[in-house]
Amino acid sequence: MLDCKNRIKDSNIPDNDRIFVLEYGKNLQLSSIVADYLLYVLGAFVLIQLFYYFYFFTRLAFYGKNTNYGGALPGITVLVCAWNERENLEELLPLLDAQEYPEFEVILLDDRSDDGSEEFIRENINQWKNIRYIRINDQFDHITPKKYALTVGMKQANYPVALMTDADCRPASVHWIAAMASHVNDEKDIVLGFSPYEKRSGLLNWFIRCETFYTAVQYLSFSLAGLTYMGVGRNILYKRSLFFANKGFYTHRRIFGGDDDIFMNEAATSTNAAISIEPESFAYSQPKTTWSDWYRQKQRHLSVSRFYRTRNKILLGLLSGSHVAVWTAGIATLAVGIWENNIIVMAGVGIIFGVRWVIQLLLLILINIKLGKTVEWATFLFMDFALYVYYLIFGLITLTKRKPRTSWN
Repeated sequence: MLDCKNRIKDSNIPDNDRIFVLEYGKNLQLSSIVADYLLYVLGAFVLIQLFYYFYFFTRLAFYGKNTNYGGALPGITVLVCAWNERENLEELLPLLDAQEYPEFEVILLDDRSDDGSEEFIRENINQWKNIRYIRINDQFDHITPKKYALTVGMKQANYPVALMTDADCRPASVHWIAAMASHVNDEKDIVLGFSPYEKRSGLLNWFIRCETFYTAVQYLSFSLAGLTYMGVGRNILYKRSLFFANKGFYTHRRIFGGDDDIFMNEAATSTNAAISIEPESFAYSQPKTTWSDWYRQKQRHLSVSRFYRTRNKILLGLLSGSHVAVWTAGIATLAVGIWENNIIVMAGVGIIFGVRWVIQLLLLILINIKLGKTVEWATFLFMDFALYVYYLIFGLITLTKRKPRTSWN
């Protein structure tokens, strides 16, 4: 730079032009420094992502199925909470009653429904041999309705193990209970299942399936690493003794949601949880059909994450934060590279993203096969960007204060 200045000084370039050339040279040098810095930042955040891919996601990608229907299976109580779900119950209850399992019961916990659910159940209860009906007519200030209903079900259950699902879910097979229960033993008190959403047309449905899939990748992989932090209430099993040993939902009884993740944060240890990813163990759920309904659902789910263990909040925050940082740094670096026509910088961004995408794609394809191919693998790169936008938007939303909900449904 000094030599450049001397050459300009000794030349016959007019003073105004000489100043322009010097400033242009400074800008080029500064732009180059910024591009190099952004490239290093991008590389650092990609390394963080690769750590999660190799340390956590590979556990699920190469996980071997471990189902043994021939072993001793415990008695199971299936708990279904419902609030104005008559149409869903008309489909679900016969499917649950027809489950092929030696010893089980289904307890339907009807929380103040006024859509004819009670009349439908009482008219048909005698044709189901495994269905029990409990009507809940009261609501209390000290506990949210769904947690109260689940607590009633836990106390009324006849069997030592409880399996939870929702009224809008459908078991994938008549072996759903057996597939989930086959992982319970003296050491395993919890079994985390997978509950994909039904495939329908449209962008919203595609993104719901993508987000659900990637969430499952996380909580199942973390559980295999001994860091269980959540399950999904649509398909989760645990021993009743574990529920009562942890005083049920007492510590978060007034918080809407959290019966499947805050409770897991409290009850799960590094060794007492198993996962079930056999296709027979899936419980398919009906997705939201409007963006506004989906937004309210996600806002409720994400609002409870602040009650997670500090360790889990850090690990999950770093995973989603590095995802956002990779895309943000990548876009910024590429923009600087294009602006200064720096082929090396642009190639660097391509190589870094290429390495990340190849590793990500291979692992997600393997996991997607295990999870029933619920997402089209050809859309994974689009999913990567969609999740970036999702994390960016909802990361800001979770920092805002929300009014407590008055309904769990």
